[in-house]
Amino acid sequence: MDHVDRGLLEAVDARTKLAGSNRMEILLFSLGTQEIFGINVFKVREVSRTPFITKAPNMPNGVEGLISLRGNVIPVLALAKVMGIASPSDPLGGSMMVTEYSKRTLGFLVHEVDRIIRVEWDKVRAPDNVTSGAHHFITAITELQDGKLVSILDVETILASTFGEAVVGQIHPLEGGHDVNLFFVDDSAVARKKIAETLDKLGVRHKHALNGLEAWTRLEGMANHAQQRGIPLREELSLILVDAEMPEMDGYVLTRNIKADARFEGIPVVMHSSLSSEANRAMGKSVGVDSYVAKFDADVLADTLRPLLMRAYRD
Repeated sequence: MDHVDRGLLEAVDARTKLAGSNRMEILLFSLGTQEIFGINVFKVREVSRTPFITKAPNMPNGVEGLISLRGNVIPVLALAKVMGIASPSDPLGGSMMVTEYSKRTLGFLVHEVDRIIRVEWDKVRAPDNVTSGAHHFITAITELQDGKLVSILDVETILASTFGEAVVGQIHPLEGGHDVNLFFVDDSAVARKKIAETLDKLGVRHKHALNGLEAWTRLEGMANHAQQRGIPLREELSLILVDAEMPEMDGYVLTRNIKADARFEGIPVVMHSSLSSEANRAMGKSVGVDSYVAKFDADVLADTLRPLLMRAYRD
């Protein structure tokens, strides 16, 4: 199995050609139920058989213990337990995905890893009901050719529910922040909450959307409104903050649309993503983002936004 899995994931960082194509690749896996789950390949560093796991005291619920991986000690989560779809006595799962996102490396234990598929973001939709149970951890749904549904994980929510939400500490307010307008888009409820908290502490005004298509529709509306009034949009909108992975339209296509439209001239676009590899920075650069910041560190986000917003305020 190991050699198959290595072949499955080799050259993941070379897949920058997907930028701007509104497509992503997801690794399919199961958790011992009939449901099919998926995770963005860019979040997966490697797949292996479940290794020996060292138990450790006082671990959060669902964290089975620690492993040493090439000199780094990383926590290992039994994904089915974290998501509440397995009892404590159930087996942990035969495979481990090593994931890297939001500057954290974690092991996810799963029942079985299947294959990688390529999906169009416009065929990915937000789940209808995310109020309870395992669906709380699902950010999107897509459909396979045979009609079966795939539930795509919201890794930000898994991280927050296991280790606690990121703390937004003391952030110095932006001079003239009340005159600054920022628009952000993120499909994760946890991320939206933390971004809003950071922007509130900066003292800037903000609006948001839940996915790339909704964001583009609203941004086009703002641009049309400014055009009708005969003023440049940058007088009313200082900065756009975009997530990378979103249902219906991803952040790369959204950024490309913004940068190709002269009405948005002078408005910086910052990409804020849990995908922190160099490949994703390269993907962002290729579609014209002005800055790239990895989730989630409120201080780093504020420090990235502050000079861009101050420039907009002075202009």
